[in-house]
Amino acid sequence: MENGGLIQEAMLPPDTSGVQLSPDEVARFARHLILPEVGMEGQKRLKAASVLCVGTGGLGSPLLLYLAAAGVGRLGIVDFDVVDHSNLQRQVIHGTSWVGKPKIESAKARILELNPHCQVDLYETALTSENALEIISGYDLVCDGTDNFPTRYLVNDACVLLGKPNVYGSIFRFEGQATVFNLDAASPNYRDLFPEPPPPGMVPSCAEGGVVGVLPGIIGVIQATEAVKIITGIGTTLSGRLLLFDALAMKFRELKLRPNPERPVIDKLIDYQEFCGVGGTAPGQEESGAVESISVGELKALLDGDTSGLVLIDVRNPPEAEIAVIPGAVLIPLDQIENGTAVERIQQLAAGKTLYVHCKLGGRSAKALIALKRHGIEGINVAGGIDAWSQEVDPSVMRY
Repeated sequence: MENGGLIQEAMLPPDTSGVQLSPDEVARFARHLILPEVGMEGQKRLKAASVLCVGTGGLGSPLLLYLAAAGVGRLGIVDFDVVDHSNLQRQVIHGTSWVGKPKIESAKARILELNPHCQVDLYETALTSENALEIISGYDLVCDGTDNFPTRYLVNDACVLLGKPNVYGSIFRFEGQATVFNLDAASPNYRDLFPEPPPPGMVPSCAEGGVVGVLPGIIGVIQATEAVKIITGIGTTLSGRLLLFDALAMKFRELKLRPNPERPVIDKLIDYQEFCGVGGTAPGQEESGAVESISVGELKALLDGDTSGLVLIDVRNPPEAEIAVIPGAVLIPLDQIENGTAVERIQQLAAGKTLYVHCKLGGRSAKALIALKRHGIEGINVAGGIDAWSQEVDPSVMRY
């Protein structure tokens, strides 16, 4: 980017002419007010600004907490999920008492406890091509806290059409990345990073691959920092730079990100589920349509009968098998199938038998079957995996 990500004064100028800070706000934001780079004017800008956060999960939690604490005057939250026990390891805006309740309500309660001067707008809905422009248009900038490709492309394209900065973050296992898209007309956007979506199922979700709990806190706080800088007009943003973080090595590195002059013009919103090839499938099951499948109920009926003619393979990782198993399954992790080291063993196990394969949700098992087919091994996928088994067949099998 020609200006190296320097804030453009005309980019985001919240009108502060009628904004005043109360004595409580002066005391609350005193550490900002004594910073020459922020001062009274910068704090007024924060109060006058509005930020939309799409998602209130791992990234949205620290984002919303720190934007509220910083004094952003209006926060919008888009989410339609409910708080689950598995969220609490990293989604720190939620608490145990909110399990089973809407995430947006939990987030609002915590935000108002942290900063009662903040206006919180709630959108308990999925962001779609039908509502995105209407929702996003009312905000100065957007923070993308989503975890799937269709919504990321949707947020990006809507921000491009509306001329809104898009503060992006992404996490997986021990690695994260962050940048600022669409800061101005010369900025790169998400399609410069990913011109085309990856094949469905190629990138596992956090539900399948896991994520260390502190990672979204680090990336989400970086996103919040970029939002504060954009609003106040200080510093150099990540526009034109993709920041990569490796938590295991505790290392940061950067990649240059430039607009692609041959990038197609974004002139409308499209069907992003179709664009990403995922249709209406559940997370982790994007590839299940490519293989023959049975339900967990059908598998239970088979296992209750004569099992001499079948073999069930579990392609999850060993730590997952320590949590829960389907009795009788043989553990052979997916990576051993994909690198070929387990193929001969599976050929021996499946000789003269019907092969069934399961994982946690159904995505990795479908990938395993696709890989095995290249070696002439046919099998049947267990749709929904052990998670569906726990819900529909045996509740004593722990969910995770």
